[in-house]
Amino acid sequence: MPPDEREPIVISDLRYGLPYSKGLMAQSFMATGLAPARSYEVARTMEGRMRDRGELQVSLERLRELAAATLEEIAGPSYAVRYRRLEEVDRLDRPLIVMIGGTTGVGKSTVASEIAHRLGITRTASTDSIREVMRGIFSKELMPAIYESSFNAWRGLRIPVPQGADPVIVGFREQTAVVTTGIKALIDRSVVERMSLVVEGVHIVPGYIEPSQFKDARVVQLVITVDDEESHRSHFYIREVQTGGNRPFEKYRENFGNIRLLGHYIEDMAKENDTPIIHSHQLDRTVSETLEHILSAVMGDRDAGTDGDLATGEEGVNIT
Repeated sequence: MPPDEREPIVISDLRYGLPYSKGLMAQSFMATGLAPARSYEVARTMEGRMRDRGELQVSLERLRELAAATLEEIAGPSYAVRYRRLEEVDRLDRPLIVMIGGTTGVGKSTVASEIAHRLGITRTASTDSIREVMRGIFSKELMPAIYESSFNAWRGLRIPVPQGADPVIVGFREQTAVVTTGIKALIDRSVVERMSLVVEGVHIVPGYIEPSQFKDARVVQLVITVDDEESHRSHFYIREVQTGGNRPFEKYRENFGNIRLLGHYIEDMAKENDTPIIHSHQLDRTVSETLEHILSAVMGDRDAGTDGDLATGEEGVNIT
């Protein structure tokens, strides 16, 4: 009998008895970092084995058990372990809030997008977008700091810079303090709606938002850095090409010193507040390390049995 005429495999304990889908199963395997072709191979192998055993009605728990076992056999134990941890995250009793900070050009938005995809989080935001919304509410005369780029926020300062202080840092701190109000409001809304969220941006600075204040969410905060200056500089050229010149390399080259200065400030704040720092070298590795920090943090919190108190996961990520 042709495969398309076979009786479907049904996940019995889901509403309406949804049929098993190789495509959806493969997507869950891809979230572990497994290549699409290999993911589909595992999903197809699973289907064949269930049919061979006559398991045409399986529970969701049984399906996950078979998935982990088949994945371990075909792809290796590390993928099976990550799959199980991702499934645990999917069953969290509170929304997951991931905050990714770092200076301009370190790849935050790319990493955030990939992390959201792998964790199945549909709600994402950038602090630049929050600042843009605030520009539509507050005039430049009332709040000049938000009308400048983060690395040039000092141009909007209306108060004298203290003796010995760096105006670039002072301006950035003022801008960050303003944008943080919008970040908190966004997180509060996600918590109320019980929707997980990934928010990224230069204004995600450790110390400005205390994760433990969000009692009804699990919050993971981290910072991404690029140690090598030449590698960091090259990111701006790539961005210019990818955006068709909308984010010109020359603008960032001229302000590269300020951008690096803000990076060091954000790193110092991360160290002061025990927030993990991901040293980015290559995208796939950075995404993988970031995901591991998040999973370790959430699983650490889950194992500790905390209920809103600040906890530290295996990798030292502060969460609530």
